[in-house]
Amino acid sequence: MTTVNSATTVADAKTAAASTKINADFDMFLKLLTTQMQNQDPLDPMDTAQYTQQLVQYSQVEQSIEQTKTLKEMLSAFGTQNLMQASALIGAQVETNSEISGLSAATPAQWTWSATREVASMTGTITDEKGKVVDTFPIDTSGTSGAFTWDGTTSNGKKVDPGLYKLELEGKDASGTAVSATAHAFGKVTDVELDNGSVQLTINGLQVASGDLLRVG
Repeated sequence: MTTVNSATTVADAKTAAASTKINADFDMFLKLLTTQMQNQDPLDPMDTAQYTQQLVQYSQVEQSIEQTKTLKEMLSAFGTQNLMQASALIGAQVETNSEISGLSAATPAQWTWSATREVASMTGTITDEKGKVVDTFPIDTSGTSGAFTWDGTTSNGKKVDPGLYKLELEGKDASGTAVSATAHAFGKVTDVELDNGSVQLTINGLQVASGDLLRVG
């Protein structure tokens, strides 16, 4: 399901309130100006420079409010367009710039990994949403990249609860020297939504900004 969050409701309400106040103040200003003009001394007419300046200020503020409303409408249209384009990703397998992956009862947590150079051995450490270490284990390696799937079963056979889990990697080359390696969450897009103008994708319970996608397919 594709959903749209109304992130501009509060801002629109403030703009409407400001516009209402400006209109009310302007009406009062015109009434006072009309009254003073009707009661002015013909031999000593009032100086209109100050009132002209105020009229200009009201006009500028009102124009600014209208421009803000127009800008919000444009941004909303762009956001909706981006959302509709992103909805085409629903059902697609994507790779993200996140070490955190979602684990559900039906779908395992999945990652791809990449190393700066060839690794001979690699150890993975999984932590939960609170940062607690859940398990540490060796990962089969070959070359400088690969994939890893975890069904939530730890080394001692315990099954963890569904949730979000982070995979951190420690690689070593044939001589035992450390090699930098990074995990990237991988999975199927199940939902897209618009949040504060940013398209968010849901991948097995994990929400990721569309800008954090590394690969589709």
